[in-house]
Amino acid sequence: MRLTVIGSGDAFCSGGALHSCSLVEHAGGKILLDCGPGVLAGLKREGIPTDVVDAVVISHLHGDHFGGVPFLFLEYLFENRRQRPLTIVGPPTTAQRCCALYAAYYRELQCFELPFHINYVEMHGGSQLGVAGFEIESFLVPHDAEPFALGYRLACPEGTMLFSGDSSWTEEFVTRSQGIDLFLCECCSLEPGPPKHTSYRDLLANGERLGCKRLLLTHLGSDVRRVENSAFERAYDGLVVDVG
Repeated sequence: MRLTVIGSGDAFCSGGALHSCSLVEHAGGKILLDCGPGVLAGLKREGIPTDVVDAVVISHLHGDHFGGVPFLFLEYLFENRRQRPLTIVGPPTTAQRCCALYAAYYRELQCFELPFHINYVEMHGGSQLGVAGFEIESFLVPHDAEPFALGYRLACPEGTMLFSGDSSWTEEFVTRSQGIDLFLCECCSLEPGPPKHTSYRDLLANGERLGCKRLLLTHLGSDVRRVENSAFERAYDGLVVDVG
């Protein structure tokens, strides 16, 4: 099981980092965790073929987390023509929001039928799904997103991973991180401030209670990036981590 961080940035691309996006892969398949607008730039910069993606798993419907989906459609229509199905997983209305965004970006392309089938899967708190060889369980996290925001637990024969999505600190992190190989956790600011986000101080106060084997911070704000001698490992665009 391997994680490649495509984008480690917050909504403001602090530090010049791309918006939220990570490729998680194992012998059975490859998925994107979130799909920020820089997805194509990130994949191509890392030399990753864009057509390797079996599924896109979206934590919530804010633009910096799903705004790259229309660019995948564009890529698969013209540049790297795709024929095999693509699964897109997310909270309710993900299908409508992705289609509406694609239409807003490229209205004239609505006359072009995509050459591949898209299988949209709606997730709620406690939903479970098998896709690309991963067993995925979703859980609700506190974040201001419509209709709601999700975190995910991923498992495959090679390892386990927890992804916070965007979320303020929640005891769910303590419960769900027990025995997890890697916890990819957002950290948007140094001090509590932006609503519904986890801060560096939150993690300092609670980090020892987490039961994961490795904690990796992402969705990093500018002040978190400037911390010297950080108590926690911080993601950066292009980081590759073997999980498990």
